[in-house]
Amino acid sequence: MEHTKRQIALERAATLKKTIQDYLHAKDSIPCGIHQSQEIRQRQDEIIRKMGATRENFQDWHWQLRNRIKDVETLQKYLPISSKQRTDIENVSKVFRWAISPYYLSLIDPKNPLDPIRLLAVPTHFELEDGIHGLDPMGEEYTNPAGAITRRYPDRLIINVTNECAMYCRHCQRRRNIGDRDTMTSKKVLQESIDYIRENPEIRDVLLTGGDPLTMNNQHLEWLLSSLRQIKHVEIIRIGSRTPVTMPMRITDKLVTMLKAYHPIYLNTHFNHPQEVTEEAKKACEKLANAGIVLGNQAVLLNGINNDPFTMRLLNQELLTCRVRPYYIFHAKSVRGTAHFNTSIDDGIEIMEYLRGYTSGLAIPYYIVNAPLGKGKTPILPEYIISRGKDSFTLRTWQNEVIQYENHPSIDLKKILLEEAESDRS
Repeated sequence: MEHTKRQIALERAATLKKTIQDYLHAKDSIPCGIHQSQEIRQRQDEIIRKMGATRENFQDWHWQLRNRIKDVETLQKYLPISSKQRTDIENVSKVFRWAISPYYLSLIDPKNPLDPIRLLAVPTHFELEDGIHGLDPMGEEYTNPAGAITRRYPDRLIINVTNECAMYCRHCQRRRNIGDRDTMTSKKVLQESIDYIRENPEIRDVLLTGGDPLTMNNQHLEWLLSSLRQIKHVEIIRIGSRTPVTMPMRITDKLVTMLKAYHPIYLNTHFNHPQEVTEEAKKACEKLANAGIVLGNQAVLLNGINNDPFTMRLLNQELLTCRVRPYYIFHAKSVRGTAHFNTSIDDGIEIMEYLRGYTSGLAIPYYIVNAPLGKGKTPILPEYIISRGKDSFTLRTWQNEVIQYENHPSIDLKKILLEEAESDRS
């Protein structure tokens, strides 16, 4: 009998092993930053040499911001740029701003024209061929009750604290705010935002975003955090930042020490591809996690970047090794200049279908479609309920097996316990 049980288990294990072979084969062809440390280091050395800098400069986040690459003449020193690409970049520059931190530039493989980091960072002609979409599909201008606030939900809101980022993603949902120069939200407008939160006691959750809040200096950021912490009904503060991905040297010991004084602090970052998960990014995330800051990731489903089940699986699994919990996969918003990144919802459902059962639950985020005009996040899930009977459900498992599952009504436990208690007293 025991032999039979073990044999059944071994046959089951062999079946499961077969289901992972396609991923293991594909995984080796997906570029991953942690496995490219030597190549990235060599590219960094070349950037440092051409900029006349030092390794110490490169590790200084202020230097990174000051030396962002933002013109095609500088870019072509590091990447092959054809004459057409040069013209395209120059034309895009007249409409949409772009900039790339030296660190993020070092992640691009110059030999690969389809390099995902290049596609995320370097403008293309597609940005000027989208005449359909608007610049504010979320209707943020109509959900701004005060200051720099965006409010879409009953108990939480956003404060947009800056328009500055270490690099400007080509799929950015707030490209309308980038303008042609970096600006921090004025202290007066921030104070107006704080006052609004103080006057509305139902607000328990505040998200600082932008732009990237971690482009603010520590003193300015601490003033904002301490002001929010003085409001008793603000339970948690969240920071939305891509700097662990695009400029991980920003996560300094001083920053982390300051942040941990205002717990509970949550930080959601924005990795889109395994190539962004580097040794430097991992160390930055570990510093934050060691300080008790809970980390989540909000990826965007992007055509040609990560709309592939194997890529998304590898990304989410690599994030867990950095102690970052995959939180959301956002369906790309319909923002002008980004249509070439848009995917079908079917792509997202296929990915979610593939993740379930084929990786741990910790590596499975929510797939979210943002309803237009600020109507909020709508989760999209594969359909696992096939039908419902009087006393049972017909369900589909992650391996597409159809099963019957009994649906027993719950007993009124509290009522029974109260009746028993009353009976005991009498």
